[in-house]
Amino acid sequence: MEHAGHGAGVMEERPFAIPSSKLVMWLFIISDACTFGAVLFAYGYIRNSAADWPLVFEAGSIWNSLVMTFILVSSSLTVLFAVKAARSDDRAAAFRWTLITAGLGVLFTVLHIREWLSLIGEGARMFQNPWGAPMFGAAFFSVTGLHMAHVMGGVIALLVVGSGYKAGRYAFRHVEIWSLYWHFVDLVWMFVVPLIYLLNMKR
Repeated sequence: MEHAGHGAGVMEERPFAIPSSKLVMWLFIISDACTFGAVLFAYGYIRNSAADWPLVFEAGSIWNSLVMTFILVSSSLTVLFAVKAARSDDRAAAFRWTLITAGLGVLFTVLHIREWLSLIGEGARMFQNPWGAPMFGAAFFSVTGLHMAHVMGGVIALLVVGSGYKAGRYAFRHVEIWSLYWHFVDLVWMFVVPLIYLLNMKR
């Protein structure tokens, strides 16, 4: 009976030969991907149904989005370094790379907020703007705001896990699990840039 109980405990801990914590993160990523997919689909529908959809982004704005893209791609690399260091049980290096990743996330958010303030200064609001379709603001702020909220959530999680790992409260798997989330956030941005920015660039 004792052996059977031990076996049941192992099955609960590793369903489908995947640690439960990692499985939960994968399920969250899948559900979140559905959320972003629905939001981007709704954005595409609204954009295509509006005859006067504004093309507001100039070369400077596009360069800003490309800089933000470079920052996020770089953060995917730094979080990989954090995972590699954690796998080697180098807690100081893992924490350092986690801090760099979080710092890049903060820099991305600052550039995004600056972009928001610039558009708001030009007259963009949730349901009105000086350029065309009133729903442009709602669509733009909803999509980019949802993504920015995920970035800031990831920054907070990385700081908590990174500091906890350095202090010995968390294990390697926790750093690895949150790196999966960060890669997902970066991947979503690769869909946001062409749909939100490149297709709305002034010609």
